[in-house]
Amino acid sequence: MEALRDEKGRTEEEFLLAYDDSRYPHPSLTADNLIFSFGETTELLLIRRKGHPYLGFRALPGGFAEPGESVEETAARELAEETGLCGLESESAGFFSAPGRDPRGWVVTRSFMADVGSRKEEVRAGDDAKDARWFRLTALREKNALRISLTDGGEKLSALVRAEEEPGVSGRPNRRLKLLESRGLAFDHGLVIADALLRLADGGKIRIDEA
Repeated sequence: MEALRDEKGRTEEEFLLAYDDSRYPHPSLTADNLIFSFGETTELLLIRRKGHPYLGFRALPGGFAEPGESVEETAARELAEETGLCGLESESAGFFSAPGRDPRGWVVTRSFMADVGSRKEEVRAGDDAKDARWFRLTALREKNALRISLTDGGEKLSALVRAEEEPGVSGRPNRRLKLLESRGLAFDHGLVIADALLRLADGGKIRIDEA
């Protein structure tokens, strides 16, 4: 079969050889891990950032994708590097691309959720994190917002996220989330956590009470 040619007479192979990938700006791709421990209380694993930006803030374990790596592979590698956890069965969750979400530039992220199960004690901070710690996680609905609190002894973190819903094409809620307030959490990780909590509530894994 003869190769198809475009209006300039080029085959696909010829087009790709001449293609200039600098024509369009490239975002950086990252992955973030939401590692939960479910029991009498719900806990979430957070690291403390070792460098700028958000030096000293709490964050989800994650980082930048490397060349030739899928975002799933990025999530697993970063989780192992920052917390020592390997081989967890994870589920993809949200995708976050709002301008300004990272002060380093155009950075988009895919989040992943996993249940640590019986492996909670295996957590240890790696080279890319100052420490890794479990925080008790609670959430309350306040009209069209979700208030999130994370506590570990004397350390208290919080976020307030507006969550507006309408019916989606798939029959699942189509949500518009906006971070209104964040204390102690890096980047837009309060928003990423809110998205995961609402997904868990949809599946009956957790319950979110009204304030």
